[in-house]
Amino acid sequence: MSIFKKSTTFRTALVLLALACLNPAWAGPRIQHWVADNGTQVYFVESRALPLIDIEIAFTAGSAYDPEGKSGTASMTRDMLQTGALDLDEQQIAERIADTGAQFGGSVDNDRSAMTVRTLSSADERDAAVALAARLLAHPAFPADAFGREKTRTLAAVRDALTRPAVLAERAFSRAIYGSHPYADQSGLETVERITRDDLVTFHRRHYVTANATVTIIGDASREDAERIALALTRELPAGTRAPELAQPALPERSLERIAHPSAQSHILVGMPGLSREDPDYYPLLVGNYILGGGGFVSRLTEEVREKRGLAYSVYSHFNPLRVAGPFQIGLQTRGQQADEALGVVEQVLAGFIAEGPTAAELQAARDNIVNGFGLRLDSNAKLLGYVAMIGFYRLPLDWLDTYTDHVSKVTPAAVRDAFARRIKPRHLATVIVGGDGDNARAQAGTADGGTRN
Repeated sequence: MSIFKKSTTFRTALVLLALACLNPAWAGPRIQHWVADNGTQVYFVESRALPLIDIEIAFTAGSAYDPEGKSGTASMTRDMLQTGALDLDEQQIAERIADTGAQFGGSVDNDRSAMTVRTLSSADERDAAVALAARLLAHPAFPADAFGREKTRTLAAVRDALTRPAVLAERAFSRAIYGSHPYADQSGLETVERITRDDLVTFHRRHYVTANATVTIIGDASREDAERIALALTRELPAGTRAPELAQPALPERSLERIAHPSAQSHILVGMPGLSREDPDYYPLLVGNYILGGGGFVSRLTEEVREKRGLAYSVYSHFNPLRVAGPFQIGLQTRGQQADEALGVVEQVLAGFIAEGPTAAELQAARDNIVNGFGLRLDSNAKLLGYVAMIGFYRLPLDWLDTYTDHVSKVTPAAVRDAFARRIKPRHLATVIVGGDGDNARAQAGTADGGTRN
């Protein structure tokens, strides 16, 4: 435990020193890339400051690849990797992780499933952690008792989620903007009920293959060490075939869906498919979104919705770039009685921004904030791992981090206006409003008794 506390303090000091010495041109980490003998894509950054190695093994195995009618398969497959492998049961796996002092984690999103490992760089601890990770990835047992428990837990989580207006809004919004596209959230009790243990075995066999694998390694290791680690992690995986490319989603027709819920607050989401990771409009949309609703208290949406009218505590906009067009989303919560008014203000602000673009002052402030804050996004190996893994998985240029601030600095008001005018079309915006019924009911009751209720 003490080594991590000390490492955090040391890392912070290094970051502050680095930021104080930054040149005007940002110099990112040196990313090395190669293809292992078994076809695995490998990305490596050598960082000797701390005796730690951070690893991510990602597969093209996200929720977009769930079998039809069985949404949740990708997530359950990933969640069960540590419940059994060959002759190791769940308890033995937990004990081995504790013995190595490593930290194991993972995630699933629309595009990918990933396992992460943080280990000490000393040979014994490192090799033990890597060997265990390789075993879990290549030979998961998906034991029947653990599967039953995981399915029961997942069903309980879904039931609970379906009572929450924020979750209902996100699910409805996803379906509204994506329709039948694989990015649409189709998960539910019925889809989880259909999942069998054999579905997890089949999903793992099809997607956890070297043709779909990207290994990212950051930390206290040499190139030779990294080559050995990458091969050790993947040598027992089958070669397989690369997952099929996803089609670009069709743009939805303009729509408004209201979903009843007894909450006092209305949850409002507005948006449409936005941009992909390799989108040529990435930087104008990124900078423009900061001005529109991504910059917190300095954004236009916050100024108009919160500061001037007090219609919401917070309001935001964001793009979530994925392999194909991820969502552009505006979101807020407001009292049920104010939902239509708040939505009107949001639409007015968005329409004005699309038509006029940012002012020169707004653009300069946005560029300065993004550029000046960029170094802090890379102030730890864990954060750097996230960026390099993203670069690797989406096959972005190796100098993506080096050129990021330069691209941002070159964005012009005209470029932002042009990108938003072409890419964000009011006729394709889907709107979902969930809840607010409780506030509306109180208002109606107050009117009925002459307004004497407190």
